[in-house]
Amino acid sequence: MRITIAVLILLSKAVYAQIDFVTPFKDCQINGSTSIYDYQHKTWILSDSFDAQLATLPASTFKIINLLIALETGVIKDENAIVKWVGKTDTTLYGYRPDIYKDMSVKEAFEVSAGWVFIELAKKIGKKRYKHYLSLCNYGNVNLSQKDADFWNFGNFAISPINQIEFMIKVYEEKLPFSKRNLEILKKVMITEQSNNYSIRSKTGWTRVSGKDIGWWVGYVERKDNVYFFATLIIKQRSTINKNFGQCRKDITKNILKQLKALD
Repeated sequence: MRITIAVLILLSKAVYAQIDFVTPFKDCQINGSTSIYDYQHKTWILSDSFDAQLATLPASTFKIINLLIALETGVIKDENAIVKWVGKTDTTLYGYRPDIYKDMSVKEAFEVSAGWVFIELAKKIGKKRYKHYLSLCNYGNVNLSQKDADFWNFGNFAISPINQIEFMIKVYEEKLPFSKRNLEILKKVMITEQSNNYSIRSKTGWTRVSGKDIGWWVGYVERKDNVYFFATLIIKQRSTINKNFGQCRKDITKNILKQLKALD
């Protein structure tokens, strides 16, 4: 993947910033891209315009739209709905995480990224209803050919960073085929960080397929004067050891957002 060293961003006929995209990725010793949309100035800020359009599995970032679909279809009443522990999980595919092997609310499952909970919801939703809502939302390639319920982690379903951001903008503007109540529930559940100056609503994602680790961080920073939507995608060979792979999704994104003055 290619990373642009610096990009001169022109906003409102003035030079906004000279963004260093190389250092955050170099510090993490990882390849990937960060895509950002400045809502007030209607401007895309891309570390790699090619990579921003690269579609791949959304992994757990799919929990964003998955929660909305589960709410809208009535599969769950609200974010506090309890899903009973199934008593088993594939630790080869999903890793060994004994802390999530218990009855759990959907809200907690979203926060700690308990995949088994959303797999159980997916079985009840069914691919026919998924295809309906994914098509209406223009989310991903709507390829649900994966035989198992977990089509967002394995198979041919895919979404690009730009598409991820386009969907997040619709969430923010509430221009989706979901009730205002359900969108408000999602926005509340998505809060991952707050300060006096901003709120971050986001979701991470990580899956392992075809010998590669695929990592995401998707969401938006809301300030009083602006909103910054972001999607960071990193990919590495599984044979390449990088203990900071998970944390780097956020570190890279926050470095760039701080350069843009989106974060303090």
